[in-house]
Amino acid sequence: MNSQNTNNNSKIVLSVGDESGIGPEVILKALYSYRMQKNVDFIIVGSKKNLENTYINLKSLGLKNIANPNDFQIHDIQIFSSYDESKSNYGNSSFNYLISAIEIVKQYPNSALVTGPISKKSWSLAGHDFSGQTEVLAKSCGVKNVGMLFTAKSPITGWRFNTLLATTHVALCEVPKLLTLELIHSKLDLFKKFCSAYIEKPTLKVAGLNPHAGEEGILGNEEKDWLNDALIAWNEKNRDIQLLGPLSPDSCWNSSAKAWRDKDAEKHDGILAMYHDQGLIPMKVIALNYSVNTTIGLPFIRTSPDHGTGFDIAGKGIAQSQSMIEAIKTAIEMTKKSSLLNTH
Repeated sequence: MNSQNTNNNSKIVLSVGDESGIGPEVILKALYSYRMQKNVDFIIVGSKKNLENTYINLKSLGLKNIANPNDFQIHDIQIFSSYDESKSNYGNSSFNYLISAIEIVKQYPNSALVTGPISKKSWSLAGHDFSGQTEVLAKSCGVKNVGMLFTAKSPITGWRFNTLLATTHVALCEVPKLLTLELIHSKLDLFKKFCSAYIEKPTLKVAGLNPHAGEEGILGNEEKDWLNDALIAWNEKNRDIQLLGPLSPDSCWNSSAKAWRDKDAEKHDGILAMYHDQGLIPMKVIALNYSVNTTIGLPFIRTSPDHGTGFDIAGKGIAQSQSMIEAIKTAIEMTKKSSLLNTH
């Protein structure tokens, strides 16, 4: 493939994810919104046959607003025979689609990767021992400090809602062992770079690990023993940031809910959560289908819809595509921000 971009268009590389799930469907639904876009070039990485079959199936179900995959450039990869559609084969395919998509996006300076959902279990059955796509991206790019950031732009107020995870795909019992001063500082460094691309002097919040942020050691010692001091030390080196925390997790996102729906509400620019569900539950409840998963700290932009494979509804034509639309929209927006491209 020619690595030279012949125009100034943004190039969006779409990895379809697990083809036995809703990935191909939501991609074709989302691309219908972009079929007339003049300043964006799309490359879909996956099985052309599967995409064509998905299109035919959706049309047969009476759906009209579906993009024809043949109207887009497809990097066609055939991994297995249609006679052996096991979970491990779908897992192997989705893994290889991601690896190929990463190599393609590296060739273009003004580009972004948008990934469809995968099954971690199918990856495991196929022998790919990664807890998620974020970890593959970090390894493929040789980057140690990456961040799993969930971002959403309110359709009501236009406010951008950001939640960064200090730890990601790990068992809850492992979280306290992984949290360190160095980890918190590295995540806050990434968060500052991201939020500063949107606002000059961001306000960041940090959720405590324990209920009520430990209640001064009554409900847990992490905040009292080191987290308070870690935040003070970081803020002393980053005085252009208003840093609040550690805050009680049960009320930390109340202001986010208000800012999402009320233009006059007090705004903040991001919240650092200590673990996966602590950050994802309020994010998904508040932002619903507008939430986008993005990996910060990479040498390119990467986004993904904030949902899973939807195996139970695959092929039925009922999967919502809003999150994929938002993932593409966010990817395009981020490629226009030189500070994000320079600092990732």
